[in-house]
Amino acid sequence: MTERGALRVRLDQLGREVAKFGAVGAVGTLVNFGVFNLVRHLTDLHVVRASVIATVVAIAFNYVGFRYFTYKDRDKSGRTKELTLFLLFSVVGLVIENGVLYVATYWFGWDSRLQSNFFKFLGMGIATLFRFWSYRTWVFKALPVVAHAESFLEKPVSSGGPEKSGESAGSGESDERSAARRAG
Repeated sequence: MTERGALRVRLDQLGREVAKFGAVGAVGTLVNFGVFNLVRHLTDLHVVRASVIATVVAIAFNYVGFRYFTYKDRDKSGRTKELTLFLLFSVVGLVIENGVLYVATYWFGWDSRLQSNFFKFLGMGIATLFRFWSYRTWVFKALPVVAHAESFLEKPVSSGGPEKSGESAGSGESDERSAARRAG
């Protein structure tokens, strides 16, 4: 494969990964906003506390979506380590997301329902960039790729002398039949 072709394949793979991450994230966002506004409507909790509860529910939902949809083909050997790293980076994302909401609410006094939802959304956007990078880099690691394995298998065995099976090189057997016998 040419260098340009390999780049195209990698960009296509990244595009599919971003689309799957975005699909899970979009549903997670709906879960996050739904729980956030439900908690704010049904309780007297402060805005950031309601947001933290919503974020925790969305984190649980997103783990299932990422593990079994977005990154289902990734290494599954160390689930305890994977979950620990996922939770660690999710907590950092939670702090980023709710930190933006906290600053807007308690430093600037922007705490109407519309303002709270806007700054929650802004914080989620910033946290999503961090989460995408950290999850794909540290949590859901790609399995190692065996480069050119197929081309290695397709190369005929060349020997300067008699075949290992005991036949002489000049036996008149075609290369195709010889290759088929070795493969089969």
